[in-house]
Amino acid sequence: MLEDRACLVSRDYSRTCDREGNWPCMNYRLEKSEVQQSKRRLEETNGGEEVIVRKVSKRSGNQIDTALSVGGFLMSFSSQSDQSNRQRREGDDSDSSSLIAAIGRDNSISCLIKCSRADYGAIASLNRSFRSLIRSGELYKLRRQNGVVEHWVYFSCQLLEWEAFDPSRRHWMHLPRMNPNECFVFADKESLAVGTELLVFGKALMSHVIYRYSLLTNTWTSGMSMNSPRCLFGSASLGEIAILAGGCDSHGNILSSAELYNSEEGTWMTLPSMKKPRKMCSGVFMDGNFYVIGGIGGADGKLLTCAEEYNLETQTWTEIPNMSPVRTGAARDNEPPAASEAPPLIAVVNNQLYAADYADMEVRKYDKDNRVWVTVGRLPERADSMYGWGLAFRGCGDRLIVIGGPRNAGEGFIEVNSWVPSEGPPQWDLLGRKRSGSFVYNCAVMGC
Repeated sequence: MLEDRACLVSRDYSRTCDREGNWPCMNYRLEKSEVQQSKRRLEETNGGEEVIVRKVSKRSGNQIDTALSVGGFLMSFSSQSDQSNRQRREGDDSDSSSLIAAIGRDNSISCLIKCSRADYGAIASLNRSFRSLIRSGELYKLRRQNGVVEHWVYFSCQLLEWEAFDPSRRHWMHLPRMNPNECFVFADKESLAVGTELLVFGKALMSHVIYRYSLLTNTWTSGMSMNSPRCLFGSASLGEIAILAGGCDSHGNILSSAELYNSEEGTWMTLPSMKKPRKMCSGVFMDGNFYVIGGIGGADGKLLTCAEEYNLETQTWTEIPNMSPVRTGAARDNEPPAASEAPPLIAVVNNQLYAADYADMEVRKYDKDNRVWVTVGRLPERADSMYGWGLAFRGCGDRLIVIGGPRNAGEGFIEVNSWVPSEGPPQWDLLGRKRSGSFVYNCAVMGC
C-alpha cells in the first residue's frame, strides 16, 4: 500500500506487520523536548487536553507538524505508545481498553474517527488496543454512524495488479498482488467496493468466483458466492450494502434477477426481479434508491434506453424511459455495434447523475425534472478510450473522477483528473500521474 511505511514501530510488531500484510503509512515520534512541553501542558489542563505530535517520513527524514485538533483536543498517540511499552516491560499486556488513557476510551474513539484512514496503519502499530479497534472494523462502523467518510479510488491497469489513490492527500498505494488461476485472469471481470471491501468478480474454470480484498487485513481471499452467480451486471454500493442487478449466468442467459450484499454481515439476499432482463448495464445509488441503467436486453441484443429504479423501502422496481445516456443523433461512420461498446459511463455526485460521452469527449448531466440529458462541458483531453472501454468515470465524494491515459505509442501513463460540479462548469484538476498501463480494466470507489 503506501510506500512510506511505518518507520517507528515496536520491534515485535514490526515483524507481525511484515507477516500480516505490511500495514501502510507513517508513524509518530514525540521528541524529548516535546515530551517535556507536553507534560507541562497536561499538568496545566488537568486531564491532558493538549499534546503536540510530530510525524517523520522514513523516506525523506523531514519532520512535519501534524497536530490534530479534534473536538477541542490536540492529541498524541505516541504518549499512549510509551505507556504501552512500559506495560510490556512490566509484563502486563492487558491494554484492551486503554487507548489514550488521559482522555478515556470514548473521547479517544471520537478523536480517532476524525483522523484520516491513511494514518490507521501507523495508529494500529502503537499497541494492541488500537490494532484491535481498527482491524475489527469497529472504527469504520463508528465513522459511518458519525458521517465521517473518505473516498479512495481503487483501479487496475495491469492484470492482477491493483492501485489505490487517495485524492485528498494525492497518495498512490499498491495493493498486494492477486493470486487467482489463469482462467480468472483472462475472463471478464467486474469490481465493486462496499464497506471496507473490494470485490472482484470473474470466472474460474467451471464456475464464477469472487475475490475479496479487505482494507482491515490488507489481504485477498476467495470463496464467497452470491445466490445467482453472474457477470456483466450493473452494481453500486451505499455504505455497507451493495446491489447487483442483471448480467449473464454461466450459460450466457441474460438475467433480470438482483441481489443485495451486506458486507458487515457477509450475506446475500435475493431481491425482486427487474421488469426487463439486461446485461452490460450500469448501476448507481441516487436519492437513496438504486438505479440500473442501459445495457443490452432481449434475444436480438437490443440496446436498452430505459432504466429501472429500485425503492429499498417498498422493494419494488419502476421503469424509467430514456434514462440511458445513449446517443440519439445520426449514426457515425464506423460506429461499433451495441455489444462492442462499454456499459454507460455514469456517476452520481450530490444526488446528481452525470455521464461521460467518450465519442464526443463531453460530460452530460441528467435533468431529473424533464428527464433529458444536457451537455455541461468537456472531458479531460488525454482521457482516451476504446469505445468507452479502458476509461473510468466515477463519483468520489463531492467530485467526479476520470481515470485514464493517452493511447499513443510509448506513453504508458495513467492520470487521475477531478472536477467538483458545485464549483461551476467542468474544470479538470490533475490530481495524480504515474507511469503505468493506460487502459483501466476495473475501477471502484471505496467510501469509509
